[in-house]
Amino acid sequence: MILYHGSRQIVEYPEIRKAKYNKDFYFGFYCTRYEEQAKRWAARYGESGYLNKYEYVPDERLSYKVFDEMTEEWLDFIVACRRGKSHKYDIVEGPMADDTIYNYVQNYIDGKISRAAFWELAKFKYPTHQISFHTVSALDTLKFIGSEVVYGNKK
Repeated sequence: MILYHGSRQIVEYPEIRKAKYNKDFYFGFYCTRYEEQAKRWAARYGESGYLNKYEYVPDERLSYKVFDEMTEEWLDFIVACRRGKSHKYDIVEGPMADDTIYNYVQNYIDGKISRAAFWELAKFKYPTHQISFHTVSALDTLKFIGSEVVYGNKK
């Protein structure tokens, strides 16, 4: 399977970086199976970036968590991760809380909207996908196969 990672740089050797903010599935290296989504990630600051491509070969010895769709369990998992709670999985896969969904998640965390309101708002969003790699063993399932420049629209 081919996976994509959008970045400001070529990422031949993926790594897990601790960042200022917690992400959907906690700290990890994030990819997607959707090329267009990764291109948006690469050019999200309006500047040129890179679409990095990887061959992904799952390893049955690793611990996986897969969310096929947005569910109550998915929402609870994202809320916990965004609050800084780590998990035991090598690889986590599922829908992405993009900018709009992220705002809904944050509003839910902050108590500004109910769980029911979150689901009403979230159901109208287009499909997204992310797969995050949380250990060195997980990163070993990726083989860099190349990159291409993606142009932003900064004026």
